[in-house]
Amino acid sequence: MMAGEALKLRFDRIQSVAIIAAVGGLVGSAIAGLVWPSAFFPAYLVGFLFWVGISLGCISLLLLHNLTGGQWGRLIRRPLEAGALTIVPMAILFVPIGFGLKTLYPWADSAIVAADRALQHKAPYLNPVAFLLRSGISFVLWITLAYLLNLAASIRDRKGGQAPGWLYSMSGPALAIVFFTGSFVAMDWGMSLEPDWYSTIYGVMVIVGWALLTFAMMIFTISLLARSEPVASAATPGRLQDLGNLMLAFVMLWAYMAFSQFLIIWSGNLTEEIPWYLRRLRGGWEYVAFALVLFHFFVPFFALLFRDLKRNSQVIIWVATAVIVMHLVDLAWLVLPARGEALGTGPRIPWGALLLVLVTTAGIGGVSIWCFLWGLKRRPLVLEEHPAHRGGSAHV
Repeated sequence: MMAGEALKLRFDRIQSVAIIAAVGGLVGSAIAGLVWPSAFFPAYLVGFLFWVGISLGCISLLLLHNLTGGQWGRLIRRPLEAGALTIVPMAILFVPIGFGLKTLYPWADSAIVAADRALQHKAPYLNPVAFLLRSGISFVLWITLAYLLNLAASIRDRKGGQAPGWLYSMSGPALAIVFFTGSFVAMDWGMSLEPDWYSTIYGVMVIVGWALLTFAMMIFTISLLARSEPVASAATPGRLQDLGNLMLAFVMLWAYMAFSQFLIIWSGNLTEEIPWYLRRLRGGWEYVAFALVLFHFFVPFFALLFRDLKRNSQVIIWVATAVIVMHLVDLAWLVLPARGEALGTGPRIPWGALLLVLVTTAGIGGVSIWCFLWGLKRRPLVLEEHPAHRGGSAHV
């Protein structure tokens, strides 16, 4: 059942707003990049990490659903397929980061490397050519997987709900590839902002955060689509509860990863490790850290414990919105303190850079949302099920 005309008109209006946001945000970002590059590039990196995380999360959850099955995936599979395609514009929007390597990463500045023996030791891995090569290979792999997943969706639609066999056989290795490459780019794009610091859990923590963000975004999307047919009939309370349970699981997993990293570094109390947290727990950043603990974990955790809340699309959308907003705050907390000296604010919160985060996030988000809705309009919003599978896929 294709989306109704009223829903398509709503998509068109949202796409028009997305274009305005994209043009305004990207033009404002370009001006900021020329006038204030030291603030623009960290802010742009935050916005990029936010939206590319959703793209990778969509690819990962599609692969996961291929392996596990379940009614939770049937409800969000169309948005996931459309979201996976946004990895293509993300590859293009990565280009400004390539131009800002020297501004963002100390290891990209030859003068800094020449005066730092530790960076010279890491130079075979941390250098601009290797960085761009790893990122380029990752994007090629992700785009290929997004194409294959959408190709399988087209075949499924033509065959009345029967997916091709190769979709399931490729999903396990493909999920491992996404996890492996995602871990490396998380360390490249985020952790190497401070190349004298390292954490073995950092890459996994970022990936889990992206999965949590994607679940929240899917719940937000489905809650809005459930106000109209055909999604209203498909978004049963049981399926919403499944999605709420999964988001609860990833809220706990993200908190476990973040707290484990903090606990290990705090207990070790090593001089080469603790400055990372000191930069993020003073000058006003400590209040941001407290807000993350409160609104990125405790509030969603306790709210999602209630069964009735998870079964109500009008209520769970607010929990999902809180997770989405706080994840953007989390990314800003991870990135901006690393560039405090370059921004001239030291340990204090750089309010100008935070404002630029909103501008760059809106610009990149406008492009991503337009492409997402374009993909969403191409196919029926509700996944058709093959008759041979209907008996075994009922919600339990």
